[in-house]
Amino acid sequence: QVQLAESGGGSVQAGGSLTLSCVASGYTDSNYAMGWFLQAPGKEREGVAAIGTDGTVRYADSVKGRFTLSKDNTKNTLYLQMNSLKPEDTGMYYCAADLAFGMSAEEALGANYFGMDYWGKGTLVFISS
Repeated sequence: QVQLAESGGGSVQAGGSLTLSCVASGYTDSNYAMGWFLQAPGKEREGVAAIGTDGTVRYADSVKGRFTLSKDNTKNTLYLQMNSLKPEDTGMYYCAADLAFGMSAEEALGANYFGMDYWGKGTLVFISS
């Protein structure tokens, strides 16, 4: 059982930056796929950035060059550094993890709700224009 707790959301103006954190607990092995997902108002949840079990990172086209995902295994924490924020980045950001052996970043990025084993409760990001 993995528990995920996100933090770092908030309200910033367009062009600003935020860093989201996701602390994982309840599982001793840190080698599993994780990702950040955005559910914008009125839209389906979609992958923003993900890391596979091999450490490879993938990003949605909409955030490439602006967002950076990193993982600190010593702290069991996943980060999402978000720069040059746009109003369309607004929404609830969820952290998710999957324990499947060999899950790739591409698989994690494209996963829907049922495609990942564990989800956090989310952290809200609002970008004003």
